[in-house]
Amino acid sequence: MQAPGDIRILEIRSLRGPNRWAYMPVLEVLIDIGALEDYPSNKLPGFPERLRAWLPGLIEHRCSYEERGGFLRRLDEGTWPGHILEHVTLELQTMAGLPSGYGRARETSRVGVYEVVVQAWHEEIARFALLQARELMMAAIEDRPYDIDQTAKTLRRMVDKLWLGPSTGCIVAAADYRGIPFIRLNEGNLVQLGYGALQRRIWTAETTRTSAIAEGISRDKDLTKQLLAPLGIPVPEGEFVRSAQQASDVADTIGYPVVVKPYDGNHGRGVFTNLVTAEEVQTAYAAALEEGSGVIVERFIPGYEHRLLVVGGKLVAAARGDLAFVIGDGQHTIDQLIDLQLNADPRRGVTEDSPLNLVRLDSAARIELARQGLDADSVLPDGRKLLIQRNGNVAIDCTDEVHPSTAELVSLAARAVGLDIAGIDLVAEDIARPLSVQGGAIVEVNAGPGLLMHLRPSEGKARPVGAAIVDHLIPVGESGRIPIVGITGSRGTTGVARLVSHLMRSTGRRIGSATCDGLMADTRLVRSEPSADWDCALKVLLNRSIDLAVIENGARSIAQDGLAYDRCMVGVVTSLDPEALFDDLRIDTPKRLFGVLRTQVDVVLREGASILNADDQQLVEMAELSDGQVIFYGMDSANPVIVAHLEHGRRAVYARGRDVVLALGREETVLEALLDSGDPQSILPAAGVAWSMGFAPELIRSGLAALQTQSAVQRTATTPALAEEPTF
Repeated sequence: MQAPGDIRILEIRSLRGPNRWAYMPVLEVLIDIGALEDYPSNKLPGFPERLRAWLPGLIEHRCSYEERGGFLRRLDEGTWPGHILEHVTLELQTMAGLPSGYGRARETSRVGVYEVVVQAWHEEIARFALLQARELMMAAIEDRPYDIDQTAKTLRRMVDKLWLGPSTGCIVAAADYRGIPFIRLNEGNLVQLGYGALQRRIWTAETTRTSAIAEGISRDKDLTKQLLAPLGIPVPEGEFVRSAQQASDVADTIGYPVVVKPYDGNHGRGVFTNLVTAEEVQTAYAAALEEGSGVIVERFIPGYEHRLLVVGGKLVAAARGDLAFVIGDGQHTIDQLIDLQLNADPRRGVTEDSPLNLVRLDSAARIELARQGLDADSVLPDGRKLLIQRNGNVAIDCTDEVHPSTAELVSLAARAVGLDIAGIDLVAEDIARPLSVQGGAIVEVNAGPGLLMHLRPSEGKARPVGAAIVDHLIPVGESGRIPIVGITGSRGTTGVARLVSHLMRSTGRRIGSATCDGLMADTRLVRSEPSADWDCALKVLLNRSIDLAVIENGARSIAQDGLAYDRCMVGVVTSLDPEALFDDLRIDTPKRLFGVLRTQVDVVLREGASILNADDQQLVEMAELSDGQVIFYGMDSANPVIVAHLEHGRRAVYARGRDVVLALGREETVLEALLDSGDPQSILPAAGVAWSMGFAPELIRSGLAALQTQSAVQRTATTPALAEEPTF
């Protein structure tokens, strides 16, 4: 079928923070659908049906009807390609494993040209999903094949490679739920929680509180046991060995069965259990040595493997392992049975999303087979049950079963090693009984433990381990936020930012500022060029020495990048000039400019304040958008907006002659002669910012007056003297 038109993507812009569309990062896309403007979906034969077949998940899109199947209803009734592109892009991201997201489509002033906005969890993934959404739609319109499985597979690979792993992701999600901001610091799993001096960092399950010394101790299995044993913590008897012969000698001394493992290994690699002969021990020694820089031989503890997660000294989750068996059918080899009976389990896989690993016949498994006179190609008789793997299957939740004494022991073990987050491996027949009565023991203490077994157990309920880690790093009641003052408007923003920075610095706080005056870190000038942009603002938020941030956001910067922070304590909007538009960014009307500038008000915290110019009626309309209180400022106390505001018992700042008045309802505090040598359009909002942040009126006056005096002195010092007139 010949398509009646095409969908052309004219422009893609990434808005990396809160923006005129949404609080989250989005792709802002401009498309031209050409002749398809005359062909809504109900006029394209078979198009809705093909979309349904390829993307069955579209039924979950509620769309404007706010009900399941709402979008499909719109599709049947007739909707346009811009709207459909939005939903298909979002659905492709969902199929890739990302959460469902925000989307929007709207017409522009040009016929057939639409703006499409879709949430971008990761810019590269979102761009690929968008481009494939366009390809899929054209294939559906033209009734030609489209390989949706290949697209989904590619997107899932991109998510595995580019997006946060599930362990890191659960911590970030828990932080987001608590309103704690986060910034991804690299392409991996290094993430900052919070801003400035209040930030904490995570790298999967390692944190800024994870000691490098403790991590080093945990890698040394022998040293770990030496630290635990004197505390009365049960550990298996064993020794570090330096040769295969010494390994078998130690095994003879300890008594069989024994375990042979790397002394600094991880993830269960090179671990050989239940060895019963010197030959098995010597064979295992060589294999274990390849996985580490040394080998330990220790007493074998009968029972099930368990992984207990300790966070901040408290047990928060526990999982039990299970033995992996295959059952013979008289036809298939052991290798084939492993794939048919074990690896076919959808819970097993190679990605981080899989709670169970694929089973392979490693060296330990081959020793187990050889002990029974078997190998990988042996065909098991029908009904014979064969043990394949003793470890590596820890994914059955047993948190509620852990005996209190065992919970205390694993907490003590984590503290003994010095880890704030630890994965404690122990072996016991029954985790509900004390270890002492069953000969159980702690066999390893691990730094940076995986969390997936607790998030997606193969059996039992998931545990909120991400929330436990966040609460450990940033106690409940705290947010990890430093105060942020954001300033925007069509003009006058730099002067306000300069005064606010000076006032904040006068309190002894370490101030970071990104303004048109440059990038400052406390008293150090980092960059002298104008820095009122997204990248410089981010640098302030990353700085671990900064207690408070003052960020000037140019209107153009918000339009093309969004804001660098998710929320702020104070938002200032100085002006809206209907002539100061950005046609190249499609901010071509005062209404659209309003949508850009309001972003600064949208992100004000509930406990914060919006400082708005009451002399600009367009800005007055932003007051109802603020979650926090509103402080109007203006040149005249008789301004009807200010009068009405005060009548409601709210706050305003205004000029009276050369004085500045701070008014709360009918109460007034006069800051005398504050406008004698300064610009009221900078002083009034700056005073409002300081007042909203709890500054005493006298401190506001003295701080602003001191800066004016300093500026006057600097101007005098730099003004050249007039030459004397010559005499004749």
